[in-house]
Amino acid sequence: MMSFSQNVGSPRRLAGALVLGLALAGCQNQSLDTPEGYLAANDYRLRHPIVITEQPETLDLPIGAGTRSLGGPMSDTVSAFAADARQRGNGRVEILVPSGARNEAAIHAVTPKIRAALQRGGAASVSTRTYPVHDATADAPIRLSYARVMATAGPCGDWDGSMQGGVNYNIDYANLGCATQANLAAMVDNPSDLLTPRASTPADQVRRANVFENFRKGESTASAYEQGVGASVAEN
Repeated sequence: MMSFSQNVGSPRRLAGALVLGLALAGCQNQSLDTPEGYLAANDYRLRHPIVITEQPETLDLPIGAGTRSLGGPMSDTVSAFAADARQRGNGRVEILVPSGARNEAAIHAVTPKIRAALQRGGAASVSTRTYPVHDATADAPIRLSYARVMATAGPCGDWDGSMQGGVNYNIDYANLGCATQANLAAMVDNPSDLLTPRASTPADQVRRANVFENFRKGESTASAYEQGVGASVAEN
């Protein structure tokens, strides 16, 4: 398997970064003698901010020199990758094909089938470019890639200072809160939710009409609910 050059799929960072707790952002340079500086020194959200970045999500497909078709399981994997690109990225998938490898003929045979599998998975657009292979005896893989928005925090493990914090001030140690921020960033399903809330879903028109009608009649607009429906308590 050939290794890719460092220029293939290099991460691109967005211009902005999310820092939870922006109200204290202006206090980072304050002296500890002021209340603002004291709060900034103890805010783990400022020491370990959650940053929104755009990084490549990749999938390497091993292609043998004798391969001329895309098997069913591999085709399903490619389609699932396209569906993931629509959910977690912008739906655009790039096919990186090797040039100068021993399996170059096989690469040209299966690339159209990979493109078709990506389109079945719902890829918004598919582009192709090549990367050089310097070992002509190697079977180089095809790499699929799309830009994925990710939330990250850290790295953790800063134990430079004492865990007791400041000697003359009640200050948290430097690593406090880093794991919490990193776990929160990893658990967020859609990192864009940390930047702005999602749009509201449309209102239920039927339910709205019923509520208005009951309101006009002077009746209760709440849904009917009887306690204990569908449940019983055993007497024995």
